[in-house]
Amino acid sequence: MNLLTSFHVGPLALADFAALVFLVGSWLWIGWLTEHPPPHRPSMGKLMEGYRREWMRQFVTRMPRLFDGAMIDGLRQSTTFFASTALIAIGGGLALIGNPEQITSLAQEFALASGPRLLWETRILTAVLFGANAFLKFVWSHRLFSYAAIAMAAVPNDPADPLAYPRAEQAARVNINAAKSFNRGLRSVYFALATLAWLLGPLAMFGATLFTLGVLWRREFGSSSRRALLENPPQ
Repeated sequence: MNLLTSFHVGPLALADFAALVFLVGSWLWIGWLTEHPPPHRPSMGKLMEGYRREWMRQFVTRMPRLFDGAMIDGLRQSTTFFASTALIAIGGGLALIGNPEQITSLAQEFALASGPRLLWETRILTAVLFGANAFLKFVWSHRLFSYAAIAMAAVPNDPADPLAYPRAEQAARVNINAAKSFNRGLRSVYFALATLAWLLGPLAMFGATLFTLGVLWRREFGSSSRRALLENPPQ
């Protein structure tokens, strides 16, 4: 470890820099794998895309459409909640960056990883940036769910109308894009939490990143919910 800490990249020791690269690389990799899974092993997100398309096909013939309106409203409320939470976290992180002496003294009191002020600011700023990305994704997801609601309202009530199913497919695509943005926001929240382990040092962040990868992989590729959805997938 002495060799690693003897090299510096700006305010970061080599171990800190390696942990940061591993964190960002893991975030990008699991995001790409989730949205582009192998054909023989679809992710939870990919399976839900099929169910969202089936939802819009069923929507064409469902009368009245109160259930569908309630579903979209519930999805929008979820994005609002997470966006508000992310914004509060961003504010807290910026407050710490403006006055890092508090967390530095806390680290000294509990014998946590030490370092210069700029290193502490970098650690906190990384978590804030993940939070900011999550906030932007949640806001865009909220907007897309609103667009999906408008597209659904434009679907004709008559299933025999030639525009009924094409417009339902358009609404499904907007709905799917909204869900993708929401999931990207959630992944950013997960990795923002993993970044907090950096306050304990680079090895702690390596461990937290691996744990986060494991949690995300299991929920996308190995959960019991995924197995349930695979039983009768939409065609």
